[in-house]
Amino acid sequence: MNKIMHKFEKTIITILLIMMTVVVALGTIELAVILFIDIFNGEPYMGLLDIDEMLDIFGFFMMIIIGLELLETIKVYLEGEEILIEVIFLVALTAVSRKVIILDVKKLDPLTLLGISALIISLAAGIYLVQRSMNKYGYKNRQIDTPSPKI
Repeated sequence: MNKIMHKFEKTIITILLIMMTVVVALGTIELAVILFIDIFNGEPYMGLLDIDEMLDIFGFFMMIIIGLELLETIKVYLEGEEILIEVIFLVALTAVSRKVIILDVKKLDPLTLLGISALIISLAAGIYLVQRSMNKYGYKNRQIDTPSPKI
């Protein structure tokens, strides 16, 4: 029974991986089409984007990045049968960042902005605590790759 469940799980994960690949590829193509149309159909100047178009395009870029991160999570799970909690935190932080980029801050009440701020701080603290515990217990080979700040 355990072997059957294992095979079933692997099959579902593989199907999810294929579907996510298709979604990310189609999203990238749609982004390219939207970008092309917005640039060459721009009003009043061709080649320039207004602020709303730029925010929509940035949101779309972030959505594709989130899709890629989810794709990586599924792939890692398929290869190693483990879910990396730090990747989940990073996907969540990227998703919240996408929402922050496309938000119209003038239309939100201060309490909502405070809630979003608390969510971002909580996710960042979660990433820090996961990294700290991984370093403390000897998981140095599973650190999140973050670029070093250039001074």
